[in-house]
Amino acid sequence: MSKPIVAIVGRPNVGKSTLFNRLAGTNISIVDDKPGVTRDRIYADVEWLNYQFTLIDTGGIEPDSSDLILASMRNQAEIAIETADVIVFLGDVRAGLVDADFKVADMLRRSKKPIVLCINKVDSVEKLSNDVYEFYNLGLGEPFGISASGGIGLGDFLDEVVKHFPAPGEDEEKDDIPKIAIIGKPNVGKSSLINKILGENRVIVSDIPGTTRDSIDLKVQYDEIEYIFIDTAGLRRKSKIKEDLERYSIIRTVAAIERADVVVVMIDAEEGITEQDAKIAGIAHDRGKGAVIAVNKWDAIEKDDKSVYRFLDTVQTTLSYMTYAPIVFISAKTGLRINKLFESLDMVIQNHSLRVATGVLNDILYDAMAMNQPPSDKGKRLKIYYMTQISIKPPCFVMFVNDKELAHFSYKRYIENQIRESFGFKGTPIKMLVRERKEK
Repeated sequence: MSKPIVAIVGRPNVGKSTLFNRLAGTNISIVDDKPGVTRDRIYADVEWLNYQFTLIDTGGIEPDSSDLILASMRNQAEIAIETADVIVFLGDVRAGLVDADFKVADMLRRSKKPIVLCINKVDSVEKLSNDVYEFYNLGLGEPFGISASGGIGLGDFLDEVVKHFPAPGEDEEKDDIPKIAIIGKPNVGKSSLINKILGENRVIVSDIPGTTRDSIDLKVQYDEIEYIFIDTAGLRRKSKIKEDLERYSIIRTVAAIERADVVVVMIDAEEGITEQDAKIAGIAHDRGKGAVIAVNKWDAIEKDDKSVYRFLDTVQTTLSYMTYAPIVFISAKTGLRINKLFESLDMVIQNHSLRVATGVLNDILYDAMAMNQPPSDKGKRLKIYYMTQISIKPPCFVMFVNDKELAHFSYKRYIENQIRESFGFKGTPIKMLVRERKEK
C-alpha cells in the first residue's frame, strides 16, 4: 500500500519549514526569518497513530509575484498541490488574514483536494485563540490553532489530516499486476520509452483513470504478461532554469515510487551518471523498491570493446548502495534491448516477492556463522539464535540475538551477502532487523 502524500502550503514566512521539521522529527528544512528561504521542496516520512504518510515542505506561495525565485517557488508549490492527497494550508495568526491568503485559498479550492486549515504561531492559547477565528472567512472550514515551534495543538490537527486517509488495510489493492515506475532526470527518455513500449507492440489494454495524484496508469501486455506502468512522462514543467527542472521532478518521482513495486532508473548514456541520478535512485532504494537501471541512448555514443565495462564500473561506484540492481543498456528511440529490459523486470518482480522458509534460512545462517564467527566485544560474543523472514516487497529478515549492540553493521552485511549468494534476490534491496531475546 502506498503512503498518502500531505503537502504543507502557504505564504512565505508563515512557519511551513518549522512545522515540517517538528513533524519530521529532525531539522531537514532551512528555517530563517527571511521570506522565501525554503526554495527546495523537501519530503519526509511521518507516522501518526497507525497512519504513515509522506510529508512535503514547499516554498511559499506569492500568488502575483514576478520575482523569479518566488515565481519558481509558486510553481513548485503548485506541483506539490497536484501530487498531494491532503493539503495543509498554513496561516500566521500574528500577521492575521491578508489578501494573499484569499488568493492561495482560491488556488487550493480549485485542486478539489481535502484541505486542512492550520493557523501557526499560536504560542499562547489564552491570548491568541480568538484571533484564529478570523480565518473562518477563507471558507475552508474550521481553522486549527497551533504552535509549530512550541508543539502546541498538533494532535487535533493531525487527527483531522488522517481522517482523509483510507483506514489502514482498507486500500490494499487485490490486483496483483506488478506496477512499474520509470524514473529519472528530465529529458532522459522516460516518455520515449513508454511510447516505444506502447507504440511498437500495440499492447495497450486500457487507460486506468488517474488517482488523486493526477497521473495515468497504463496497463500493458508484453509477451502475454501484464504490467501497469505508472506514467511519469511529461511530469516536468518548461523552465529556463535547469535546476528548477530537477527540483520539479523530485516530488512527482516520490509519488510514483510510492505507488510502484519496481522502478526503472533511467540514466542518459551521453551525459553519464550524475549526482541527480544518485539522488533519484536513492529515493527508490530507501523505500525498498525493486530496481532495474536502464542506460538509455546507448546507440548514440561511440563505443569500443571496453565501453560497457567502463560504464558499469562508473554506475556501480556512484550507486554503491544499489549494486544488487541489474543494468541494461537500451535505446528507447530504436527499441534496442527492450526485450532484455522486460526480462530483467520479470526477474526483479519475482525476487522482490520471494519468501524463504525459516528452516532453509537458518541452515544458511548456521553455515555462515561457522565460516565467519560472530563478533565479540570485551569478552562478550554475539549469539544469533535464529532468523526468520517477516515480509516481502522488499524481503525483510529478523535476526534474534543476545545483544543488539554486538550486531555490527559489517556482520549484518556479511549475513545479507550470504543470503544473496544462496537465494539471489537480484534487483531487490533486503532489510535486516535485529531483535534481542533473553537467554532462557
